[in-house]
Formats: sequence, structure tokens, C-alpha cells
Amino acid sequence: MTQSDHKKMLAQLKVKKPKHGKFIKHNAPKERKHGIAKFCCKICGARRGFIKSYGLNLCRKCFRDIATEIGFKKYD
Repeated sequence: MTQSDHKKMLAQLKVKKPKHGKFIKHNAPKERKHGIAKFCCKICGARRGFIKSYGLNLCRKCFRDIATEIGFKKYD
């Protein structure tokens, strides 16, 4: 379930208080404390291929796009 679907569903359930509470309990997105789902790319929001070394917090695709701009060099 995406974030927008979650908020849309909440707007419909505000009238029905018991169902609203049960929906929140079972379906609300949970804050991640550890694991791969905690980190996401600050440009595109991807969670896979994440690089957090040197405080980059980018996925590998976005890193390749801006690597030369931030001072990394490509060696063949």
C-alpha cells in the first residue's frame, strides 16, 4: 500500500471511528529502526543499491549521475 493510498483510506474512515482505529493499528506504515528499509536515497527515494559511505545517502544510480560533480573520479 502506498503512502497516498493510506491517507486516502484514512479520509474515508474518519466517519467510522471503530474501523478507523483498527485500520490504523493494522495498516499504518511503521517507522523502521534498523534494516535495509530504514535508509532511502535522498534524490529518488530508492531503497536498493544504497550507498551511505561518506554520508552520501544515495542509491547507486543517482551516485553515478552526480559523482563527477561532487569530486569523485572514474578510473578505467
